[in-house]
Amino acid sequence: MEPTRVPRVKICCISSVAEARMAIEAGASALGLVSAMPSGPGVISEEQIAKIAATIPPPIASFLLTSQQDVDSIVAQQRRCRTNCVQLCDCVTSGSLSDLKAALPGVSIIQVVHVTGPESVEEAIAVASGVDAILLDSGNQTLAIKELGGTGRRHDWNLSLRIREQVSVPIFLAGGLKAENVGEAIAAVHPFGLDLCSGVRTDGNLDREKLARFFAAVKDASV
Repeated sequence: MEPTRVPRVKICCISSVAEARMAIEAGASALGLVSAMPSGPGVISEEQIAKIAATIPPPIASFLLTSQQDVDSIVAQQRRCRTNCVQLCDCVTSGSLSDLKAALPGVSIIQVVHVTGPESVEEAIAVASGVDAILLDSGNQTLAIKELGGTGRRHDWNLSLRIREQVSVPIFLAGGLKAENVGEAIAAVHPFGLDLCSGVRTDGNLDREKLARFFAAVKDASV
């Protein structure tokens, strides 16, 4: 996809209606709501996800982060949570992406690709035609306890750039982003969107000052 001058920002690990409101006021275009994961921060109940999602006004996107790999289970989870996007943090192993799209009309499907090496470029190219966007993160699905996001680690942005140049769907960049390095990230990858959690938090709580610094840095880098 072509470079994006001013990337959209998704604030992840939203845990309450108050955090959702704070992120939106700061300038977020999307909010991430984390359901059960094998590891990582920000997990809340499906009941809380549904409660928060119901308060998110259009045109703000609400992302259900799921570790489910079965299409029927993902569809059922989205219908309980009522978000307008589903972020697949792992690969679908039962059913297909086309099955998922058909079952959830009007819901955007975002596939996470964990950038671990050159093979991740091929993985992204392979899934691009079946999803609405790809999110590049720094997890590791091969560990005994999978890392499916929220690591706070930076991956190889050269690989992220290669993926962005070779797929036709929007690319979100995640993994260790913060005010101090987001300008470098934008210059290196020119992604459609940025995704972060720990970079705007203090002791696990969303931090209004860190949010302000991050959005200011995005604006400065996009001039």
